[in-house]
Amino acid sequence: MRYVSTRGQVPARDFDSVLLAGLAEDGGLFVPEAWPSLSTAEWRALRGLPYPALAARLLGLFGAGHLPLDRICAEAYAGFGHPATVPLVQLDTRVFALELFHGPTLAFKDMALQLLGRMFDHVLAARGERVTIVGATSGDTGSAAIEACRDRAAIDIVILHPRGRTSEVQRRQMTTVMAPNVANIAVEGDFDACQDLVKAMFNDAPFRQEMRLSAVNSINWARIAAQIPYYAAAALALGAPDREVAVSVPTGNFGNVLAAWAARRMGLPISRLIVGSNRNDILTRFLAANDMSMRAVEPSLSPSMDIQVSSNFERLLFEMLGRDAAATREAMQRFRAEGRMPVPDAAWREATSLFRGFALDDEGTLAEIGRLHREAGYLADPHTAVGTAAARALAPEDPAIPVIVAATAHPAKFPDAVERATGLRPPLPARMADLYERQERYGVLPNDLAAIEAAVRAHALRNAA
Repeated sequence: MRYVSTRGQVPARDFDSVLLAGLAEDGGLFVPEAWPSLSTAEWRALRGLPYPALAARLLGLFGAGHLPLDRICAEAYAGFGHPATVPLVQLDTRVFALELFHGPTLAFKDMALQLLGRMFDHVLAARGERVTIVGATSGDTGSAAIEACRDRAAIDIVILHPRGRTSEVQRRQMTTVMAPNVANIAVEGDFDACQDLVKAMFNDAPFRQEMRLSAVNSINWARIAAQIPYYAAAALALGAPDREVAVSVPTGNFGNVLAAWAARRMGLPISRLIVGSNRNDILTRFLAANDMSMRAVEPSLSPSMDIQVSSNFERLLFEMLGRDAAATREAMQRFRAEGRMPVPDAAWREATSLFRGFALDDEGTLAEIGRLHREAGYLADPHTAVGTAAARALAPEDPAIPVIVAATAHPAKFPDAVERATGLRPPLPARMADLYERQERYGVLPNDLAAIEAAVRAHALRNAA
């Protein structure tokens, strides 16, 4: 398995190189040179596998088969708080919550990042190398990345988060980790500013080389690959490949729903992909009217979705444009320069044949959390509530098709919103009960590339000394 950049200006790479590189040097994102596919019989044969074994089998199709995947996957999921790893909870006659939040930081990002930390260890040890991971988070990626990389000998990690724009639980999960290889920076700006700073560091070739930069957020292809198995697990449990399913995903950076799209590309019968947004509704506007235009990011009750530049959309665009790297590069450059992406009508119509978009404001989110609790006895976080509301609104017309909702975070990560909606304040699990008493450590810096690079350099050099 080889990987190419969506912008077509770097040589093809193997899995290990893509894992360590994160972002391609031409600014593009890596995608498989050819998509693996399984037959109906091959999908049936995967039914009933324990989740770690299923994950290992599917990751092997993406060029990672030389890694000790059975051991890596078993170790990655051994500490999850549910024996099924990714349990399905039925909410009504056809909607199922796929709970992805039973990992160490109570969010779906653990599903991939617990794997990536171990993959990095294996590859870096074999190469005798050290890397500096930089990442931007709108809430959950940062804590999951830190938990996956803390105390690892060959990794330094620096996470940027938008100051004052995460929940307190999300912030404290990052800033109370005292491992010497971990640094947190609160940036004066929104998530898109943090994301732009990370991309700018990768595009600064001398700095990238000096620091041996790598990434673990969803610009890293390995993150997407590691998210495909849980959609496969849910679909197989509900009757695939002999039964169609639909998937509803609360979406910010487009990586989670792209993993569901990839599962479909590999042969799973996913008939519809529903994209849930909050008031930051660029994806919903695109799917409704081919309006991919930037607007200011507005804070909401679902901060992990407070994004107006969905990085992983570039991977879908590349596919919709017939894998035309030059056209993809031009579209992305115009988007950055003009704040609006020109998507050809044919490509847009191809996207809308599979994807549907849905937006829900804060009031509607609270109402949905309340409804779920009254009608199903289920406590949902604000992101998951967007996904369930989207599922109810845009489920396929055939009532026999079940809808899988990605339940992306534990309700205790957003206790204020859940309490407003239900009157109940969800407690943190026992292992995190003292989170509010733990000491925090982080810096505050302006949205300035030179200042951020100086902080990253000081952190990495101090640990390397």
